Amino acid sequence: MKVDYQKILHDEEVNALITHGNEILKELGYTEHSQKHSAKAAAEAGRILQALGCSSRKVELAKIAGYMHDIGNSINRHDHAHTGAILAYQILQNRGMAMKDILTVTTAIGHHDEATGTAVDEVSAALILADKTDVRRNRVQNANPATFDIHDRVNYAALSSELSVDHERKVIQMTLELDDAICSVMDYFEIFLQRMIMCKRAAEKLGCKFKLHANGSKLC
Repeated sequence: MKVDYQKILHDEEVNALITHGNEILKELGYTEHSQKHSAKAAAEAGRILQALGCSSRKVELAKIAGYMHDIGNSINRHDHAHTGAILAYQILQNRGMAMKDILTVTTAIGHHDEATGTAVDEVSAALILADKTDVRRNRVQNANPATFDIHDRVNYAALSSELSVDHERKVIQMTLELDDAICSVMDYFEIFLQRMIMCKRAAEKLGCKFKLHANGSKLC
């Protein structure tokens, strides 16, 4: 049976896990990991593979992985990629998804965190790029700017963030505009360097180069 993205998008169990996980992260002071982030990661992961000419099924699996990638936060932020993959395995198996497709999705989820993961195939690469480039002001859940940590400052300072895919030139580029009064480009690199290296390797897995432009300057 083919389980498609629309079924997962409206799946009550999946959405309950995402919502509960974000409630926990908000309590702990983390940025937003709600259905909005999940849907954005799904859309971007699918768009990346579609732009590179991948099959429609791979695009669909990337969107499913993108939407489900943070469900492990419902258990604990620590090791959430691995617990999320296990949860996703059980859910997708119960929905009747083919084993080959389940393994593609769970591998992507299990490898999306920079502490333990890396791109191992096209779907995992697309998920990493989609997830790690979601930088935006409304991801900040802390209502008190005086108590912002560096993650809050970086996201709050993001005036715009865009990921473009050039199939002809084989380039995936993130273009970021930051409010220098809130956060400098160096502040961005202080916490996101490992993520950008992860994006570079993910782009390479897709046969592309990763480029980062911030405030009009080419950084990599």
